[in-house]
Amino acid sequence: MTTPALAPDRVRDLVARVTGDEKHDPSAHSTLDVVRVLYDRVLHVDPDRPDDPDRDRFVLSKGHGPASTYAVLAARGFFPAAWLDDVASWSSRLGHHPDRTLVPGIEIGSGSLGHGLPLAVGMAIGLRGRSPARVVVLVGDAELDEGSNAEAIQVAGRFGLANLTCVVVDNRSDDLGWPGGIAARFALEGWTTTDVDNRSDDRLAAALNRRGADRPTAVVVDTTRAPEAAA
Repeated sequence: MTTPALAPDRVRDLVARVTGDEKHDPSAHSTLDVVRVLYDRVLHVDPDRPDDPDRDRFVLSKGHGPASTYAVLAARGFFPAAWLDDVASWSSRLGHHPDRTLVPGIEIGSGSLGHGLPLAVGMAIGLRGRSPARVVVLVGDAELDEGSNAEAIQVAGRFGLANLTCVVVDNRSDDLGWPGGIAARFALEGWTTTDVDNRSDDRLAAALNRRGADRPTAVVVDTTRAPEAAA
């Protein structure tokens, strides 16, 4: 098997260079494997053409923990890795919340929970029938408590947005829980759903590449288990 372009050790080393917001380290690190595999094996993006109208869109709704996304974007060549050493300084483009006007590869300014999925639904509606691009949005499990997400899940299902994938990083931080599990909530509204963990890059990539023919896709990733060595 070809060695992944985004080797896990390299990306972890890049994440370690991001300092100054340690209280959000768990939020960032729980997304690391998902974002790395997305940019390594799933998303059609080109760092030399970050504004390509037919690019896949990755929407980081969990914007209060952007360190892992910054590290992966740097590893893919969207901006110099040296930027990671100066996060949130007066002159830095990289803030504790990402800014789409300053950071190549960032699609939305995020950090306030509950915004990413509704915005991704709007993107998917706008792209449908005009572009082969897909929209992949990453949310946290606790973020699903926001009412805006409930409405977005309903609308996406009713519109049959096959170009939309919602990745839920489940680190068991949700206080309310959902009868039948998180995937059941999406399935009820007409989504194709998959449960997976992050212990294998191959299984994670297979789940993230799966798409419904006429409906949106939800991938619920259990991040509470220790990852296996990368496949």
